[in-house]
Amino acid sequence: MRDITREAEQFVSGAGDGLLHVFVPHATAGLALIETGAGSDDDLLSAIDDLLPAQDKWRHRHGSPGHGRDHVLPAWIPPYASLPVIDGRIALGTWQSICLVDPNGDNPTRQVRFSFLAG
Repeated sequence: MRDITREAEQFVSGAGDGLLHVFVPHATAGLALIETGAGSDDDLLSAIDDLLPAQDKWRHRHGSPGHGRDHVLPAWIPPYASLPVIDGRIALGTWQSICLVDPNGDNPTRQVRFSFLAG
């Protein structure tokens, strides 16, 4: 899990009002709006392990053992988010951060695409 809020803020800095769309073009990744640093990020990762255990039960079998669960993750944590931007600032809640979530250790390189729709 990686907090990408700072990168998103830099992208919209000075952009005015509109919508920021964040997209992760990978089959095993999602975007979560979550509090970080107070244990919630670790709680999310534990919940993923509980709900989608990295066992050899998955039909999708290429990659490391249990990798099939990584391909199911985006059904619960979608690979996109659209966020309001007001006066060039993302209108997140007090404790919200934008986090890339990807338990797939087989491919550590990920892209995140930002786009802005001016209002």
